[in-house]
Amino acid sequence: MEWKITKRCLALLLESAKSTHPNEFAGLLRADTIEKDTIIEVVLLPGTISGSSHAIFQFHMQPIDFSIVGTIHSHPSYSWKPSSADLQLFQKHGRIHLIIANPYIENSWRAYDAKGHEISLTVV
Repeated sequence: MEWKITKRCLALLLESAKSTHPNEFAGLLRADTIEKDTIIEVVLLPGTISGSSHAIFQFHMQPIDFSIVGTIHSHPSYSWKPSSADLQLFQKHGRIHLIIANPYIENSWRAYDAKGHEISLTVV
């Protein structure tokens, strides 16, 4: 499957990461129910804890929603490389994952599959 994300959704994610700095921003990715390969929204979980080197999701607060396809979080550093904790998260929660790194601009993010391999994500 070739994943896509809307410009509007990506802009929201970049601004959310920027406004949360120096803490991490975290959320879930929701795909369109018709075009199941296109990410259109972010879902924020109540009680998510953010710090300068972590974001803790409260997955028990996740709605039953089959359009949620993965996760998004930011790194206040300039690296979008997944940590070992990120890789564990990826394996358990979804098929696509985004990491946005400082300075939170259009080319400071990467997409990964559940195994932590970098994948292509087209902005539409």
